[in-house]
Amino acid sequence: MATYPETDPRHHTQKIQTRLDDLITHLRQDVKKLDEPQAQALFETSAEVLAGLKTAYIHYEQKKEAAWS
Repeated sequence: MATYPETDPRHHTQKIQTRLDDLITHLRQDVKKLDEPQAQALFETSAEVLAGLKTAYIHYEQKKEAAWS
């Protein structure tokens, strides 16, 4: 990842992406530790939703979506 000054939104979006990655990893690791199918589904669904949010941050940085241009 590139380094940006603190006044650049990308400085903050990259930090958020790192935290999202950590949480996604944590959720997916916990799925393997759970016996209850509903809890497994909840954790995996949460990981998928957060992965989608991370994608939105990436698209913002890359100006891939019309909304971010």
